[in-house]
Amino acid sequence: MPDLNSTAFTNPSVFILMGIPGLEDMHMWISIPFCSMYVIALVGNILTLFIIKTEIALHEPMFYFLSMLAITDLILSTSTLPKMLVVFWFNYHEINFHACLTQMFFIHAFSGVESGLLVAMALDRYVAICNPLRHSSILTNSVVVQVGIVALLRGLVLMTPHPFLVKRWPYCRTNIVPHTYCEHMAVVKLACADISINSLYSLAVIILIVGTDVACISLSYIQILRTVFKLPSKDARLKTLSTCGSHVCVILTFYIPALFSFLTHRFSKHVPGHSHILLANMYLLVPPMLNPVIYGVRTKQIRKSVLQLFMTKIN
Repeated sequence: MPDLNSTAFTNPSVFILMGIPGLEDMHMWISIPFCSMYVIALVGNILTLFIIKTEIALHEPMFYFLSMLAITDLILSTSTLPKMLVVFWFNYHEINFHACLTQMFFIHAFSGVESGLLVAMALDRYVAICNPLRHSSILTNSVVVQVGIVALLRGLVLMTPHPFLVKRWPYCRTNIVPHTYCEHMAVVKLACADISINSLYSLAVIILIVGTDVACISLSYIQILRTVFKLPSKDARLKTLSTCGSHVCVILTFYIPALFSFLTHRFSKHVPGHSHILLANMYLLVPPMLNPVIYGVRTKQIRKSVLQLFMTKIN
């Protein structure tokens, strides 16, 4: 294990990821559920992409957006878990300075992309329920691609300043990051400079992305509920609402851990540090693991395709 004592330097060549401060003796045990979640996320999202690609019946806007979500989840989980497991298993805590900035960029940029894709999926549900006859003419393949590109570019553009702002600060006190990955504020707090611009920009971006996206999703579902409650029978209402069930579950698994992580990190001074870090890890691990499971269980077409795939392998 590298020496974790503070050293005097201005531009570190490496940062030292501590892991979970206060729980160092439990790193090996903590790695077991973390690794399990990562494996489930990998298998589930790759299987989702394979099924959507091979099944012609799934070549619809909702499943195209689901494919984009699966790719985003793979990027999010892979940008953090391998290095985290190296820290836990091999006690190797060093990460190159520029690799740290790259990891930081991918985590925050693709979190923003995922939020944008959830809005796109809400749009798909809104059009499918409120304007079903125009669904295919409104959400054409070109429109789906354009929406995906907008979600990607928004995440990349808004998060690009983060690594550049972090890079310009001097780090003259320590290079020890009390975290399992290069989380933006955890790194910035090590700088011996006024970091208020980082804090304000980070807060503004979070409010802009989350505030805008949650508002758009809420408006979509308000219109969906208004349309559903106008349906003549209870069975029709339940059947229509069931088509939104998977999307609602995915929204909850993404925003609830993110909200708890954000609130405990910024506004609670009495929550232990290891609780902050565990929540931050759940935010990056739980959605990629649960999203393919939720859609696999709740979506008839995917469930049927998975069963057919495994039955073919068995026979």
